Amino acid sequence: MGTSLNERGVAFTDCFELAVLERPQLVREVHRAFLDAGADAIQTNTFGASRIRLARHHLEHRQEEIFETAAKIAREAAGEHRHVLGALGPLGVEMEPIGRLAREEVRAAYREAAARLAPLVDGIVLETFNHVEELVEAVRGVREASDAPLFAFLSVNSRGYTTHGTSGEQGAILVAAAGPDLIGFNCSTGPRAVLEAALTALTVIDLPIGAKPNAGMPREVDGRVFYQNDPDYFARFARRFLQAGGRLVGGCCGTTPEHVRALARAARMGNAQDASVAPIGSARAPRLHERARAPLQAIPLAERSAFGAALAAGDYPVSIELLPPRTPDMSAMIESARALKAAGAHAVNLPDGPRASARISNIAAAAILQRETGLDALVHFCCRDRNLLGMQSDLLGAAALGVHDLLVVTGDPPYQGNYPEVTAVFDVDAIGLCNIVDQLNHGLDLGGNPLGAQTGFCYGAAWNHAALDAHREYERFNWKQRAGVDFFITQPVFDADEFLRALEQLPTERPPILAGVWPLRSLRNAEFLHSEVPGVHLPIAVLERMERADAKGRAAEEGIALARAVIEALASSVQGFQIAAPFNKIEAALPLLQAVIAGR
Repeated sequence: MGTSLNERGVAFTDCFELAVLERPQLVREVHRAFLDAGADAIQTNTFGASRIRLARHHLEHRQEEIFETAAKIAREAAGEHRHVLGALGPLGVEMEPIGRLAREEVRAAYREAAARLAPLVDGIVLETFNHVEELVEAVRGVREASDAPLFAFLSVNSRGYTTHGTSGEQGAILVAAAGPDLIGFNCSTGPRAVLEAALTALTVIDLPIGAKPNAGMPREVDGRVFYQNDPDYFARFARRFLQAGGRLVGGCCGTTPEHVRALARAARMGNAQDASVAPIGSARAPRLHERARAPLQAIPLAERSAFGAALAAGDYPVSIELLPPRTPDMSAMIESARALKAAGAHAVNLPDGPRASARISNIAAAAILQRETGLDALVHFCCRDRNLLGMQSDLLGAAALGVHDLLVVTGDPPYQGNYPEVTAVFDVDAIGLCNIVDQLNHGLDLGGNPLGAQTGFCYGAAWNHAALDAHREYERFNWKQRAGVDFFITQPVFDADEFLRALEQLPTERPPILAGVWPLRSLRNAEFLHSEVPGVHLPIAVLERMERADAKGRAAEEGIALARAVIEALASSVQGFQIAAPFNKIEAALPLLQAVIAGR
C-alpha cells in the first residue's frame, strides 16, 4: 500500500493513513489493482493508525474516522467474495527494555485500536514487528478487545534475527504463546530471508505459518524507488513455501499487482486447498517444539552473593565507595579493602569511570579485590561506553569472573571528563540496562534467546531523592522497580529532613534503600559537590557550617560530624548505607562505618 500510494504521488514523509480521508480514490485504486491480480484478501490502509503513531502528525483525534473510512473503502472494493483484514504496524516508539514505553502502554494502544477496527473487518494483521516483545503485547492487546482472526508477523534480517537480536525461531515461539491464529514473517530483505525464517517456524510451532516478503532491497534511480525481485522469483518462493506447508502468502514493500498475480498463480499450481488459513474455531494455544525454552527461574537473592544475602536477611549492609586507581597498581586499594572488611563492611563500591575519567576497569578491579580480600565488590555498570552488544558481553564476562553485585547507572556524559570530544553510546539508559540484567538473570539475552545458563546478579539502581523534577524521578524509580532491582542507592544525603519527606512519596512495597553518606573533607570539597556534581544538593546551613569549621582548621572533623548526624537521623528509615571515602582515604569512612554498626 505504501509503495503504491507513493507511486501515485503521496510522499514518504506524509501520513499514508490520511489518504483514506483526503485521497480515497487512490486507496481504492490500489485495492482494486491487487484484487484484480488474484488476491483473496486485502488490508486496510491503517498500518500506522495507532494513536501513538498518528500523534506524530497530530492526527490522533482522527483515529476512529480513519479506521471507519479505511474499512469502508476496502469493503466496497472487496465485495462479498474477498476478505478485508485490518492492518496494524509497530507503534514507532521503543518499548522497554530499550525505551520508555511500558508493556502496559503498548498493550493498551493495541487494545484501543482493535476495539475500533476489528468490528469493521474480517480479521486483524499485525505486521513488520522487529521487536518480539512489542508483538507479544500487541497480540495480547488485540485479544483483550476482540476474538477476530489474528495474524502476527515478525520482520527479520538476512541472518534470520530481529533488530533486537531475537532469532526467528525463538520469536515465533514467544509470539505463538500469546495466542494469534497465524504466525508469519514479512518485509525483511526479500523472499529468501522470509522463506528461511518461515520454514524454521514450521518445525517448531503447530500454528499456521505465513510469509509476506518485500520485493527485494530497494534502490533509488533518478529519484524513484525500485525493488529488485521480479514476479517470477516471487512465484518460485511461493511454490516452495506452500509445498513445505505454509498457509498464507503475500507481499510487503515494493510488491506490485504483478507480484501478487505470480503468487496467485503459484498457489493454484500447488495445493490451493491447503493455502487457506485454519478456521477460527481451532485451538489458539500452540503446541511448541521441544526446543522452546521458558525463562529460567531467577536464583534466590540470598544465593547470589554475600552482599545479596545481607540484603535478603535484612542485615543492614554497608558499602564503602572506593575509586579504581588510574594505574594498574592495585596494592593500595587491596590494603584499603582488607581494612574495611576487618572493620565490618559488607562490600566496596567501585564506580565506572567516575566523572568520565579513565581508570582501571572496575570489573577487573572487582575480580582482583574479591580474590585478594574475600570482600564483595559492588560494581557500577554504566551505559555510556558500551553498545548493546558490549553491555551483554561485559555482563557475561563479569559473571564468569565471579562479580555478581552491580549498581546500574546511566553514567556521566564524556564532556564532564578529561576527554570532552569522546563520543558516548547510550543505546539505553539505566532503566533499559536494568531490564537487560533481569533478562540475563533469567537465562535470556536481550533478544529473548536462551543462553543455556543464567547469571546471578544482585543488582540495584540509583535514586536521587533531591531531583529537581521529583515527579520524573518517582516515575524512574517505579520503572526500575518493575525491572526487578534488588536495592536502591541514593545520592549523598546532606539534608535528612528533605530525604525523609521524599521517602514518604515512594511505594510502601519497595526494595531496600541504602542511603548515600559523604563525609565532607573541606569547604572546597563541599562547594564542589554543591555546584559541580549533578544530582547533589547541599543546604545553605551545611555550607555555612563547613565555612566556619574551615576557618578554624576543623573542616574534616565537621564533615564527619555532619555525616554521623545523617546516619543517626536515617537509621530507622533505610535498610543500609553507602559511605564515600573521599580521595580514597578510608580514614573518613571508618568512623562512620563503626557508627552504622553500633546503631544496628
